[in-house]
Amino acid sequence: MPRCFFAFLMLASLMTAGGNAQAHQYYEVRSYLLGDKSDAGAIDQYLENALLPALKRQDIGPVGVFTNSADDKTGSARIVVVIPYESADQIASVEAAVQADSQFQADAKEYLDRGPGNSPYGRISSELLVAMDCMPELSVDADSLSNKDRVFELRLYESPNERLGHLKVEMFNAGEVPIFLDCDIQPIFIGQAVVGPQTPSLTYLTTYPSEAARNEAWKAFVKHPDWAVLKVVPKYQGTVSRIDKFVLVPKPYSQM
Repeated sequence: MPRCFFAFLMLASLMTAGGNAQAHQYYEVRSYLLGDKSDAGAIDQYLENALLPALKRQDIGPVGVFTNSADDKTGSARIVVVIPYESADQIASVEAAVQADSQFQADAKEYLDRGPGNSPYGRISSELLVAMDCMPELSVDADSLSNKDRVFELRLYESPNERLGHLKVEMFNAGEVPIFLDCDIQPIFIGQAVVGPQTPSLTYLTTYPSEAARNEAWKAFVKHPDWAVLKVVPKYQGTVSRIDKFVLVPKPYSQM
C-alpha cells in the first residue's frame, strides 16, 4: 500500500465522524505509473494473484483494474485500481487484515521481494474519495462484464480553491448525473477527494459499450438542453481549473 495510506485514513475518519459521509462509500483510486523500465506484467501478476484474492477474503469488491486504451491521448501509461470500501473504518481494518494474511504474503512474495532499483513501476499515486450525494454507492452492471469492447473514462476535476471545489460538487449533486444517464454516460462512481495529489477535486469513472459509444455519448452531453442551462448558472462559473481525462480498458481480471 502507498506510504501516504494512513494519512488517508486519518482524514477519512474525521470526515466520517462528521455524520453525512457515514452512509457513503469510500474509494481508493490507485495508479501505478509506468515508465520505460517498468514491469507491467509483474504488477498484473501481483494484482490478479495476490491483492485481489486477499481483498476478496475480506469481502472487498468489486475491484476494478484498468489500463490506458489505444484511444487515450495522455501519454501517461498507468495501471489504475479502484477499491471500494463501505466506511473509513473498514479501510484501516482491511489493510491490517491483508498484511496479516499469510496467503497474501506467500502469493505476493516475488513482487514484495523486489529490491531498490527493481521496482515494477515508476511510482504509485493514490487518492481517497468519499462518494457524493448524487451517487452514494458504486454501480457495476454485471451483464457488461462479458462485453470485451467496453471502455471506461476516468476524469478528475480540480478546482482553484475549496469554496469552488464544494460548488463543483454541488453542481454534480444538483443535476449532472441525470444528464449523464440521458446521454448514455453510465457512472460507476462519483467521489469527492478526501486527500490526494490534486485537491480540491472530484473524480468519477464512467463506462460505455464501445469507443464509438463513448464519443457519441459526450457529443450528446454537450448538446443536451439541461446542460445548456446548468453550465451557465452564475455561481458555478470558474469551479474547474484543470481536467485530467484517461480513456481506459479493463484488465482481463478486472471485476468492473
